[in-house]
Amino acid sequence: MSLKRFTYAAALLSISAFSAPAFAANWTVDPGKSTLGFEVKQGDGTLTGFFGSWSADIDFDPEAPETARISAEISPESASTGNPQFDSTLPGSDWFNAEGFPAATFSSESISLVEGNSYRAEGTLTIKGISQPVDLDFTLDVDGDTATAKGTAKIKRFDYQLGAGVGADTVGDLVTVTLDLTASR
Repeated sequence: MSLKRFTYAAALLSISAFSAPAFAANWTVDPGKSTLGFEVKQGDGTLTGFFGSWSADIDFDPEAPETARISAEISPESASTGNPQFDSTLPGSDWFNAEGFPAATFSSESISLVEGNSYRAEGTLTIKGISQPVDLDFTLDVDGDTATAKGTAKIKRFDYQLGAGVGADTVGDLVTVTLDLTASR
């Protein structure tokens, strides 16, 4: 190899080494600054709740969303609405059956840029051993080493046999899962 070709190859290698995306792919969620919740129509109002115990593994580069992997594990037993009567029924067999199914999971390996800072994660949500496809739409704002994501996913509770004995006129079938995450790299 001539010196000229060697110099050219070395220059190309140096340029490509420094042109890699500037974002780290692995993010650690700050549970103290993050919430995972749900909203569902109940009677004439909206019932809002949160999960007190959950974790997420996020491998996401905004410059290459197609390489991302997102997974979460949720403790259904930690669901809370602030209504003691309703909260006492959620862990039971008619709703989450937390004793038989102590974890619900979400996983996605198909994330795409919608536009601007909006993304869609096509994934699988498993509750009570029942897996269904679900789309998680979210926005992502990155400021230095901190990222904030806010998003929603719509599911049908009857698809997961949640509260099968409670009609949709009492508690709606459509549930909006909400997330507001703060993570660091």
